[in-house]
Amino acid sequence: MAHSCMSRRALHHVASFPPQVGADCRVLVLGTVPSLRSLELRQSYAHAHNLFWAFMGELFDAGRERPYAERIARLHARGIGIWDVYRQVERPGSLDSSIVKASEVPNAIPRLLARQPTIRAIALNGGKAAEGFRRHIEPELKPSWRERLDVLALPSTSPANASVPRAAKFAQWSVLLRYAKGV
Repeated sequence: MAHSCMSRRALHHVASFPPQVGADCRVLVLGTVPSLRSLELRQSYAHAHNLFWAFMGELFDAGRERPYAERIARLHARGIGIWDVYRQVERPGSLDSSIVKASEVPNAIPRLLARQPTIRAIALNGGKAAEGFRRHIEPELKPSWRERLDVLALPSTSPANASVPRAAKFAQWSVLLRYAKGV
């Protein structure tokens, strides 16, 4: 009986937040779609064990100890923007692996790239973000964008990605320093 209840978990309609991108964005970090905790708090990467804000704290002094609006402002000052690959999906719980593929609707990332010619890199937060980007966004990229953009497939900062040690993840995420603005 319990098994049938587990397999019938309710699907949640999950919608992305608007892009959080400053005027001189150089790096666009793309997750897949917000977790249930992020949606509850109306903050990207809100799960306490997600390493995103810890890494942003070490790299750009935009860590979790600061109010959310200040973290975003500090990222913008360094040329870092955040958004998601998907505008909306259906998913039970928060795991990216549970996203119902047929429900995937991508965000208008090509439109953002057209408006933000300063973006030089797209950092994909995890395998599911990379997979969604390759399937939905990459085919829409103009040749001139492909020439100017570095696409960085980075390990997921999610607590569900426990197989990669923190130090190894951080070493890969440190590549963002190459693209960031000095302050």
